[in-house]
Amino acid sequence: MPTATRHLTSRPARDLCLAPGRTVDGPLTEGGRYGRMFPDLRAATFDDNRLLALGIEGSICDGGPSDANSHIEAGQPFFGQYVAHDLTADRSPLRAKADVNTLRNIRSPRANLEALYGGGPVGSPYLYDQTDPAKLLLGAGGLDLPRNQQGIALIGDPRNDVHAFMTGLQVAFIHAHNRLVDRLREDGVPESELFDDSRRALSWHYQWVILHDFLPNLVGEAMTTTVLRDGPRFYRLSGEPFIPVEFADAAYRYGHSQIKGDYQLRQGGARFPVFPNLAGFLPLKPEHVIDWTLLFDVPRHPSAQRAKPIDGQLPTSLIRLPESITGVVEVAAYQSLAARDLQRGMGTGLPSGEAVAHAVGAQPLTREEIALGDWQDETPLWLYILREAAVRGAGDHLGEVGGRIVAEVIVGIIGSDPESYLTNDPSWRPTLPSHEPGNFKIRDLLIPAR
Repeated sequence: MPTATRHLTSRPARDLCLAPGRTVDGPLTEGGRYGRMFPDLRAATFDDNRLLALGIEGSICDGGPSDANSHIEAGQPFFGQYVAHDLTADRSPLRAKADVNTLRNIRSPRANLEALYGGGPVGSPYLYDQTDPAKLLLGAGGLDLPRNQQGIALIGDPRNDVHAFMTGLQVAFIHAHNRLVDRLREDGVPESELFDDSRRALSWHYQWVILHDFLPNLVGEAMTTTVLRDGPRFYRLSGEPFIPVEFADAAYRYGHSQIKGDYQLRQGGARFPVFPNLAGFLPLKPEHVIDWTLLFDVPRHPSAQRAKPIDGQLPTSLIRLPESITGVVEVAAYQSLAARDLQRGMGTGLPSGEAVAHAVGAQPLTREEIALGDWQDETPLWLYILREAAVRGAGDHLGEVGGRIVAEVIVGIIGSDPESYLTNDPSWRPTLPSHEPGNFKIRDLLIPAR
């Protein structure tokens, strides 16, 4: 399917600003790396005020304390956010205001940790340890990112310092790369090949856990197996891979509904909401350094905290974002991340959830299952996918519409990457130690197995 090359004509929704001058969303321009998965479906349109009313404080999307538990590890949605940043990383020297011709020349999306490695030791020397250039640089004590004199992280993608969980994941991946350098050096890999071999090894382990841990938890084992075996049906590529707006602006925003009201980060420590307490772009406080055994299940440790069920509701901290996170807003509804997600979907011209359900051959949700009160229109795709997860996936994983979109895009992007393990050696298996032999998971990248 060729990607579209026109600008979106609908009024764009506002990006979520997590600090003054910093946005975490990709460009709303369509072309190059952005396109449509269902180009023949018409855009769903809604009354602006009624649409925003679905996402404001006291609405159907207001989950209050959001202290319910799903069966999914609490760390899974944060790893998913890291993957999102990787897939949508700006691979051009120009940023989100690039025009269509520039966007056509941006490298296609990949799951290859580019935000970790930047331009490599030569192109991004500030990310590397000059005493051992094959290794990535860490902050003082190895618990934080390296930072400049004003506390701004030296990092390939500033979005990976947006809150303590992203900062912690970036730090954990730096440690994982550096451990691989030590291991390969002990194995006798020549210094001239050490960085490239370590990068390839970490990227392949990362792709493995995306496909064999993260994706089954997110879309279910059956959907994962089907798409890996049969390939994508609707994410059809005639050239370079692209990011469908149905993925970026609806299905992959599932994680906003998995966020709990607060989290324990340290054994015996206090609990914190993500915003404002754990907001980033500043040196990481010692009490915000994450013990990953509290977010991912590790053998011989107590069970980790769980994510909130995917149900269309967000915690108070995301429904009432502070001004330090949003900046000054003209419309009170924009204090809510749910309202922003809803309007963004209309701004990018997304079809309704019911329309996509018919397109993929799924049984559409009933009015009772959607449970939006007196709402009579078709359902915004983002909210439809969350309600589908609640009633068809028990709040643990996406249903057929959301799961199909997410699985096809992720498998399609990794499978079309000429440097991925799926392309080079599909029979490859992880070689790093794991806490449970033969079952390498996200936790094994973050918490070294002995």
